[in-house]
Amino acid sequence: MPRRLDHLVVCVRNLEQAALDWQKLGFKLTPTGVHPFGTSNRLAQFADNFVELLAVTDEALVPAAAPGHFSFAAHNRDFLKSAEGMSMLVLHSTDAHADAARFRANRIGAYAPFDFGRDAALPDGGTARVAFSLAFATDPAMPGIAFFTCQQRHPPELFWKPEYQRHANGTSRVIEVVMSAEEPAAHRDFLERLMECPAELAPGRLTVGDDHNRINLLGHSELARRLPGLASSSSPRFCAARLAVADLDATRQALESNGVSFAMTGGALLIPPVATHGLVLEFVEQGAN
Repeated sequence: MPRRLDHLVVCVRNLEQAALDWQKLGFKLTPTGVHPFGTSNRLAQFADNFVELLAVTDEALVPAAAPGHFSFAAHNRDFLKSAEGMSMLVLHSTDAHADAARFRANRIGAYAPFDFGRDAALPDGGTARVAFSLAFATDPAMPGIAFFTCQQRHPPELFWKPEYQRHANGTSRVIEVVMSAEEPAAHRDFLERLMECPAELAPGRLTVGDDHNRINLLGHSELARRLPGLASSSSPRFCAARLAVADLDATRQALESNGVSFAMTGGALLIPPVATHGLVLEFVEQGAN
């Protein structure tokens, strides 16, 4: 079984403005969460994964990277020097400390696991303490972006709330992340070790994972075919997220009612990156590939 998509980190300069823009897209967001290392977030929660809007809100608290230690906050601070957008892909974990040891053995991440906690605002106005363990993986051939696994070390009901999972646009889950690279095949070894499953290679394309937890790495011509008008980059990057909805017509109506511009391409409803702070969103009906 491939690893499951846990969440996407979308790094933004102004969390309040980004939240307003994502709410206009039909997402219900959690209240602001504050990390002890200088970042804050708001989440669009789905059935079993989520999108994290993240901003650096207190640079004085950002820890520097050190040998054997990955600084989540410093990575995102540095990412913002050039652009907003998806800076990290996160996979589900039940044992992040074991993942860190496995990543080290597989030569995709020689970093210590990272444990932390924060207060989460509850729908009734109260708070609950939630705790996480992270294990990081990076590839020198993919500078500027990173990957990690996330283990939640608290009762699930403290984090996953039905009240936060009802979205006007009908999104139920992130099912695919689209990346771009000049030579997709060059990243096969890293992604197979990360996802713990074999990749499928086709001309201009590398796919790893199953239909509901997939990374699709596209060469420039394939990217232009899938996401017309999106500028290519010489360095690998995250370009788009595919979101499952129950009724694409209902999604379209929700977006139209908020005055949101979109395009229809190949059975998917596309939101351009200018509306999302850097990440194309593809809405598709459940069961569509």
